Amino acid sequence: MQRTAILNVVGLTTRLIGEHTPAIRAFLERNRSTLIEPVLPAVTCTAQATYLTGRLARDHGVVANGWYDRDYAEHRFWKQPEQLMHGEKLWEALRRVDPQFTCAKLFWWFNMYSTADISITPRPLYPADGRKVFDIHTQPMPLRDRIKKDLGPFPFRHFWGPGSDIKSSIWIAESAKWIEEKHWPGLSLVYLPHLDYNLQRVGIDMEKIRFDLRQIDNVVGDLIRFYETRNIKVVLLSEYGITNVEQPVHLNRVFRERGWLSIKDELGRETLDLGGSKAFAIADHQVAHIYVNDPSILANVRGALEATPGVAQVLGKMEKHLFGLNHERSGDLIAIADAKSWFTYYYWQDDRKAPDFARCVDIHRKCGYDPAELFLDPTIKWPKLKIAAKLANKALGQRMLMDVIPLDATLVKGSHGRIPEDRADWPVLIGDFDQLPRTGILAAHEVCNHLFRLCSSGHGYAGVAV
Repeated sequence: MQRTAILNVVGLTTRLIGEHTPAIRAFLERNRSTLIEPVLPAVTCTAQATYLTGRLARDHGVVANGWYDRDYAEHRFWKQPEQLMHGEKLWEALRRVDPQFTCAKLFWWFNMYSTADISITPRPLYPADGRKVFDIHTQPMPLRDRIKKDLGPFPFRHFWGPGSDIKSSIWIAESAKWIEEKHWPGLSLVYLPHLDYNLQRVGIDMEKIRFDLRQIDNVVGDLIRFYETRNIKVVLLSEYGITNVEQPVHLNRVFRERGWLSIKDELGRETLDLGGSKAFAIADHQVAHIYVNDPSILANVRGALEATPGVAQVLGKMEKHLFGLNHERSGDLIAIADAKSWFTYYYWQDDRKAPDFARCVDIHRKCGYDPAELFLDPTIKWPKLKIAAKLANKALGQRMLMDVIPLDATLVKGSHGRIPEDRADWPVLIGDFDQLPRTGILAAHEVCNHLFRLCSSGHGYAGVAV
C-alpha cells in the first residue's frame, strides 16, 4: 500500500492557481492533474460522499448538505453520523486489499461513528442552560483530550461565522501532522476550508482574496513538504468552485405569497411549519429541494418556480433521474439557480418577525444554508462592543442571544451548487497518478477509483459503480 494524504482545499480551481499560490502551482507543475466535472449539487456533503464512494446521490443518499425528513416532518441540516452516507467508502475498499490498512479522517463531513480508524470533527456541547460550548468529537474518544492538550482548543469561531479565517485551517493542518507523527495512518483525509469564507463574502475579486490565497498556499505548501519528507503521496482535491453572484432568490417567500406555507407565531416571531405546508423549499446555495406535501399543486409549484427570476432550471422526476438525484431524500422538484443567483431559506416578509435564530450562527435550526452567517450585521454601530457585552453576560451565567448576523442576503457575493459554465471554475484533482483521462476532465464519481488506484499502488477497484 502507498501511504497517501488527500488535502481537500475547498474552493480551489485553476482560476485561483497562480502568482498568489506558488506552492500549489509548483505542485501542479510536477504532477498530473485533471478538472472534475462537478456533481449536482456541487456542495460539500454531496461532493465528498461522491468522491468517497464512487457513487451518485441516488445511491449514497447525500442529496445536499441538508434535506427534509418526511418521517419526522423536520429538516435535517449538517448532520454528522457517517451512516447517512450509504455505500462502501474508499478506506473500506482499501481494507479489502489490506486488512491492516488504516485511515484518519480529519474534518471531512459525516465524521461521527465513522468506520475510519481515527476521526476528528467539530462538535459543540449544548448544556441544558442554553449555552453552546465549542468543542470537537474524536474517535477514539480519548484522542480529544490528548490533541487539545498539545494543540490547544480547536478555534471554532474561526471555522464558521463572522470570525472565520485561516486559524481553523492551520489547526486542522497541525492536527494532521500530529496524527501522522503518533499514528502513521495509511490514508489521511484533511479538510482545509479557508478559501470558502472570503470567496463567499466578496466573490472572485483577486485584489480582495489574494491574501487568502497566500494564506492557504502557505498551509498547503507546509503540509506537502511534511508529507513528502515521509514518503507519503500527496493529492490536492477540491469539491467545487465558487462564482460571483449578485441576486438572492427567496423561494419560500414566493410560496408564501401563493398561500402554500404554514406559518406559526412563536412569541411574536414566525417559524415555518414544514409538515403543515403545502410546498416549501430547503435551500442550499444555488440548488433548492422543493417538497410538495399536496400533490394536487405539483404542476402549479413547478410553474411558479419556472416563472421566478433567478431560477434557471427545474428538475422533475425524469430530470432527477438523469442527474442521479432520484433518491427518496430529494425534493419532489429541484430548483437550480442561474449563474448570478443563489437561494435563501428566508420565508418571513417582515424582518421584525424573523425567528430569533435568523440573526445567529445556527446551522441546524435554519431550514437552509445561510451564508449571511459569515458577516456581522453592518447596521450594528459598535458590533465588537455588543459582542463583548453579550459574552460578559454569558460569563456571569446569564442567557443571551448572539444576534449579530444580518438579514441582508445581498451582502453575499459568491456562491456554488450549480455546474459553472466556465471550466476554470470547476474543482481540480492533482497528484502523482499513473493515468488520468486524456480529455482533462473527470466525472466526480470517477474520482474514487483513481484515489483507490493511487493508494493501492495500481490495483483496480471493481466495487465502484454508478
